[in-house]
Amino acid sequence: MNVADGGIRGTGASVGPVSGFGSVFVNGIRFETDGSVASDDGITREDQLDEGMILRVEGQWRADGGGTAELVEYDDTFRGEVVIVSETLDPDDSSIRESVTFTVYGQTIIADKQSVFKGLSLQTIDSGRFVRVSGWRLPDGRYRASYVGSLEVSLDDVEIEGRVDDNSLDAGLNRFSINGLPVEYDNTTTFGDGLTERDLNALGLVVEVEGRIGFVGGASGLIASNIEQDETRRYQRGDDDDIEFAGPVTTAFDDADSTFTVNGLTVMVPDDEVFEDGLTSEDLQPGLLIQVEGRFLAGGSVEAEEIAIREANAEVEGPIDQASIDFSNRTFLVGGVRVQVTPLTIISDDDNDQRIGLADLNGAFKVEVEGIERSTDGGEVFLEATKVEREVEDDSGREFEVTGRLGAIDDTTVTVLGVQIWAEDGETEFDGIQRDQLMADFESGERPLIEVDYVEQPAGSGNFVAGEVEQEDESSGS
Repeated sequence: MNVADGGIRGTGASVGPVSGFGSVFVNGIRFETDGSVASDDGITREDQLDEGMILRVEGQWRADGGGTAELVEYDDTFRGEVVIVSETLDPDDSSIRESVTFTVYGQTIIADKQSVFKGLSLQTIDSGRFVRVSGWRLPDGRYRASYVGSLEVSLDDVEIEGRVDDNSLDAGLNRFSINGLPVEYDNTTTFGDGLTERDLNALGLVVEVEGRIGFVGGASGLIASNIEQDETRRYQRGDDDDIEFAGPVTTAFDDADSTFTVNGLTVMVPDDEVFEDGLTSEDLQPGLLIQVEGRFLAGGSVEAEEIAIREANAEVEGPIDQASIDFSNRTFLVGGVRVQVTPLTIISDDDNDQRIGLADLNGAFKVEVEGIERSTDGGEVFLEATKVEREVEDDSGREFEVTGRLGAIDDTTVTVLGVQIWAEDGETEFDGIQRDQLMADFESGERPLIEVDYVEQPAGSGNFVAGEVEQEDESSGS
């Protein structure tokens, strides 16, 4: 954003997942806070927050990467019991989940490797668990989890969001339904954000409902204590014009008027200069996770000043090279891949509820890094981490797995994320594709998405040898 007098870059609202603490980092800005949090979900202090929770911070943010918060708000998207619907498994190891789809009282939620888990993990979440979820509504009505945390079971304190079923309102019985779940209200129910009972008849209305599980018309349903506007209220204009926010694209870029929508906001793109790091208007397709900085216009739309991708498109897994950790530049190596930690990076450990940072990776740890492939002006490729998940290193040795776009290929090697890996016929298995086909695709200008399992031989030598090269399904991402 434009830098104003005194170095203030913006005065308004910043909405996005927490990526760190001391005080809180949101959208890459470290906001100084007074430690308090406005919420009706049992969270009143900053020390009760977790990475991945989506906050609205009102205040000022500066060009130096710091800011001052005047208000920090948090609201669960869901709170309730999990029912597992489906899972996507690692094609090479059916015991490992790539993602999981579950419901909370009929509302569908997708969690994947970029989601943050506390008190459970992507591998252990199962039917019957009681969780809180912070996430975004997707164009198809499902939700994408930014955060999933374990809670004690409490059927008297649940929360859902969702679209009110068309023509489901029965004002005589004080009932309506959300995706088939019956909801009942009475004269003790609070309607917030200016909503009224009459609004429940509006086609396409999406609401948030808090209450308790009970019998509604002889079936299990939700008895509402509070009904208000859904999560899009986080993104509404406050007292100031500036806003920065993260979320998935709702409707694709429209060339006719140079706009797209995200989080209930219409975003106007004044020119291609607002796109960062190679992102283009053609990339703005439904579901893509992005970050926007801009300014509210008189009609309520947002004129973008910066648009950047937040969707991970590459990953690396394996033990950290401890000697490579550079605390001043916030980088380290995993299997030869240079990982860059930024203020947007979430560092977590699903098996440890304590907050951790870069310094806590200095040990015998294995990590799984989700991130975005970047390159320096000099052409050096690196992985900008969106999430680093720490695990205790096992006895598997110097084994690594990298997924990314093919960067180079010849008769004996493949290069991914800047790492040249020996992949010789007869020694390396090419799964589902032949080397000749990969070379032909690359020479024609394509950059196939591949996964490489490899080892360092001998340890510490920087000599990497592939055991398997596999072309990934483009539709499933990294």
